[in-house]
Amino acid sequence: MGAHTIKMPDVGEGITEAEIVEWNVSVGDLVREDQVLAAVMTDKATVEIPSPVDGKVLAIEGEIGAMTAVGAAIITIEVENGEGAVDQQASSKPAVAVEAATDAEKTPVEAKQETDANVKPSEPAPPPSQAKIPTPAPAGPPRPEGERPVAAPSVRKRARDAGVELVYVRGSGPAGRILHEDLDAYIAGKSEPVNSAFQPNNTVTETKVIGLRRKIAERMQDAKSRIPHITYVDEVDMTELEELRTHLNAQRRADQPKLTLLPFIMRAMVKALKVYPKLSAHYEDDAGILRQFGAAHIGMAVQTANGLVVAVLRNAEARDIWNIAAEAQRLADAARDGTITREELTGSTITLSSLGPMGGIVSTPVINSPEVAVVGVNKIAMRPVYQDGAFVPRKMMNLSSSFDHRIVDGWDAAEFIQHMRSSLETPATLFMEP
Repeated sequence: MGAHTIKMPDVGEGITEAEIVEWNVSVGDLVREDQVLAAVMTDKATVEIPSPVDGKVLAIEGEIGAMTAVGAAIITIEVENGEGAVDQQASSKPAVAVEAATDAEKTPVEAKQETDANVKPSEPAPPPSQAKIPTPAPAGPPRPEGERPVAAPSVRKRARDAGVELVYVRGSGPAGRILHEDLDAYIAGKSEPVNSAFQPNNTVTETKVIGLRRKIAERMQDAKSRIPHITYVDEVDMTELEELRTHLNAQRRADQPKLTLLPFIMRAMVKALKVYPKLSAHYEDDAGILRQFGAAHIGMAVQTANGLVVAVLRNAEARDIWNIAAEAQRLADAARDGTITREELTGSTITLSSLGPMGGIVSTPVINSPEVAVVGVNKIAMRPVYQDGAFVPRKMMNLSSSFDHRIVDGWDAAEFIQHMRSSLETPATLFMEP
């Protein structure tokens, strides 16, 4: 018998430490080669660490949420005929990237993530000839309606192969994450039934903030503590634009995407940036350098099951309304299903934030550092507006936007938003070049 030590892998790009976000095994567990032992998160991605050997877990180092240096021992496995400690980094079974990090982290463009098809499940999937297991009728939903189940790609692949819909599977991992054990219990018909009766709930749950949520918290705290925000709110009459949008959607070809408000607002932003180019910029305050970009790489805030990420629609200034709509939809879908690449999450020069129909009346969006501006979109509501001596119903919407007051004066902030308002209220100008 011998001991096989697995160390925190070096994922490159100068990463010196990673955060342990999930343990899939415990001391005493028997593990097989390729079984996922843990998940760790670096500044760039979340990666799964598979076992390179068969054996028994002897020791686990580090709690969930702990920052561990690259090269430090994280797990020891007892193996037969072992030859002592072995560095996981030298193993032929490398860690597999499974989730992209948020755009708020300033990272270089990297290679695309591996897809679910490249991730081997920790347990053998049923053969193709085996009949798929039908999803049993649940007694009630294991999570709130509309909430997307959180699971690693290997778990999702096993569920697909078994014909199981993860929305019905209870997760016992951090933040309700569905583990392989949860899927096994569901397939075996041993999932805890849902009690829908009205009962008092006096439980108190403490959850350690880790992974993507911790990074979001750090970035928001840093942005608010370092950047003096100025927020400017203005209302926009969207009545004519909504009529145009309805008309274009009715006339669109089968190969054209359905138009939402987003591409029109992005187009208005592009036109305003041509007049106020310093708002498409990064301010490196440590070096005292303002880096202004000719391109409009617009960050789109997208809410996912794991938290808020910012997908980047590149070179919006070179796209028409239909192209912007198609690319925005592609990026949003990729962000929500976890297939978005690191490159698509980095490099924004200005950000657009919208809560859609629930956008409220006013918001105070936080700047995505090192950018100097973020435009927030609130919901459209029918309001009485005084025109030509009478009140008339108009579809009104507020733009609530924040600016880095070190770089952008209040006057320039107001003029920038008013330029966008003018374009949106006379939508024909969105299709005109100066």
